[in-house]
Amino acid sequence: MIQANGHRLETVIDIKKPVSFTGGLAFECLTYTVTKRKKVENKWSKEEVDLLHDITGYAPKGCITAVMGPSGAGKSTLLDGLAGRIASGSLKGRVSLDGTTVSASLIKRTSAYIMQEDRLFPMLTVYETLMFAADFRLGPLSLSDKKQRVEKLIEQLGLSSSRNTYIGDEGTRGLSGGERRRVSIGVDIIHGPSLLFLDEPTSGLDSTSAHSVIEKVHHIARSGSTVILTIHQPSSRIQLLLDHLIILARGQLMFQGSPKDVSLHLARMSLKVPKGENPIEHLIDVIQEYDQRCDVGVEALAEFARTGVKPPPLSHLEQVSLSSIAPSHSHPSHVYEDNSHDFSRVSQASRRVLNDFDHSLRSPYNTSMSWSTGNSAAFLKFTPSRLKNDQKVRNPARNASPGYYQYSSEIMAATPTPHSSDYTVNENDYLTPQNGTKEHLGSKFANPYLVETWILMRRNFINIRRTPELFLSRLMVLTFMGFMMATLFLRPKESLQGITNRLSFFIFTVCLFFFSSNDAVPAFIQERFIFIRETSHNAYRASSYTIASLITHMPFIALQAAVYAVIVWFALELRGPFTYFLLVLFVSLLSTNSFVVFVSSVVPNYILGYAVVIAFTALFFLFCGYFLSNHDIPTYWRWMNKVSTMTYPYEGLLMNQYQTNDIFGKVGGIPITGFDILKSLHIGIDEHKKMTNVLIMFGWAVLYRILFYFVLRFASKNQRS
Repeated sequence: MIQANGHRLETVIDIKKPVSFTGGLAFECLTYTVTKRKKVENKWSKEEVDLLHDITGYAPKGCITAVMGPSGAGKSTLLDGLAGRIASGSLKGRVSLDGTTVSASLIKRTSAYIMQEDRLFPMLTVYETLMFAADFRLGPLSLSDKKQRVEKLIEQLGLSSSRNTYIGDEGTRGLSGGERRRVSIGVDIIHGPSLLFLDEPTSGLDSTSAHSVIEKVHHIARSGSTVILTIHQPSSRIQLLLDHLIILARGQLMFQGSPKDVSLHLARMSLKVPKGENPIEHLIDVIQEYDQRCDVGVEALAEFARTGVKPPPLSHLEQVSLSSIAPSHSHPSHVYEDNSHDFSRVSQASRRVLNDFDHSLRSPYNTSMSWSTGNSAAFLKFTPSRLKNDQKVRNPARNASPGYYQYSSEIMAATPTPHSSDYTVNENDYLTPQNGTKEHLGSKFANPYLVETWILMRRNFINIRRTPELFLSRLMVLTFMGFMMATLFLRPKESLQGITNRLSFFIFTVCLFFFSSNDAVPAFIQERFIFIRETSHNAYRASSYTIASLITHMPFIALQAAVYAVIVWFALELRGPFTYFLLVLFVSLLSTNSFVVFVSSVVPNYILGYAVVIAFTALFFLFCGYFLSNHDIPTYWRWMNKVSTMTYPYEGLLMNQYQTNDIFGKVGGIPITGFDILKSLHIGIDEHKKMTNVLIMFGWAVLYRILFYFVLRFASKNQRS
């Protein structure tokens, strides 16, 4: 029974059970272990390394929680773990949102993750980018409501003056770095997520732009979202916007609480913050000092954060007694006992905790009889990691050693971390989370399949219209080469050499069409990062993306094939149905484009992509039947003739030209008909084989697109293993 502010509160807490939390994200005993190779005495061996080790903490709702620490501390790993971006089974521990245990898939559906790099289409405007995000994430909402939401978001993000400006990139002038980062944030918060993760949102920005970005994030947090971000060396202005700190080192928790409590945390270790130095930076310096001491290490600081067992002092660091802490820390000196540094149970800090607890019980935002996540003392005092040292902390001897302290969580309660009930939430604010953990539980995706496909097609056509050089370059190459072929192979002689020249024209046409799609490699590799970002939170399906990409490109492929076909057909007076000639060229381009897109989805960069495409082009060319007919290829290599995507357009063009009894030349006075040429090349003379080859080419195009889909669906995930 506790009395605070005139109210009698009867609270029974079983420290053997985890305490339920409301109003934020809580995580218990997170451990992530990987296997690394290590060279010892010229021998490679494997060892398991904990990138995260028994991390227990929380991020209060309505606040900015900043994850900090030296390089290699595990900041991004913790962020990925909380965001569900570590493969299932690899991360151990429990994560709960608003008091309810949640899975990684649910976290991904109810959260937004802003990556360190801005992955946006450079030729879309700010308004178009956010409207497409609204189309993907807001589902059946009316168009007028989506526009209103986007306009409000543009205003709140401070992008009104840049509304119709292109995003831009290295080759196109557009937004500044800070504006681009705010657009990236807007894309992922358009649906009002209850959780927002940001990986180094200030990276690469000047101090003014960085402060502007964090200021907007601060507004998002105050609107009711739980915001967790990693940040490196924040300025003093940015630190004023941070509500809650989690400091890590080598995957272990070093400190958790309000930024105002860092000085007090150092004082508990009998360390003084040098005059004029930032307490947070000094704490990180101290952590690095301990890390360099192989005999101590950061494990001593992690143990201190868990149990209160003081780490061994470092002689060169300035020491200070707890009783000499300046009054500005809001901790009266009589709170501490002179000898043992124990903290009184009736200290003013404890009273503040109880008052805050009483306030949270009566708050309209917190109706459950549980500790608020805004109360850092309550959380730290009853976390499972503390229970490991329960016997040391629960009933310490009154004459305990100076190396221990009593109820260390009271230290953290002196300046309670704010929670959502401390702020007024504007229900009309478009940044306010919509449904919390209930968001989109009925379906993983906001839109039906056909709607997704149509939205993607519209965006693709806009990008193509504003970056016409990709398809115009292909069209110009095929047009130029068509005129060159028309003049180079004009009026072939009716002789063996004339027949050879015409065969050379057909094989060159096949190779030209294959090479004309190579520039799709860097184009998709650049777009793949945007795909990964958008699909990581189920903006659309990988299958709808595959279908939309195929449908979008087909008209341009048909135009390229038609232009080349018209130029060479009439100039060279080719035989056979023109429609079949055009169909072979079109399906050949389609299968080639599908192959190149599939390769670009597998390779990590465009340099390797070009190498792979060129290597396969050489193989397909070698086994297509031009150098050696299928009959003459050794049996163990004959399968390559069937795999080669050049075999079928080459044979199709020859059959369309030579399936006739017309004479194309004479050898030794003997006339040579078209059927004779096909027989000598061991190419079928059956009329039905012409359509069989077209169907096989179309089948290869479908197969490569299916493989492309599987790579997108199962391999293109921004997720740790």
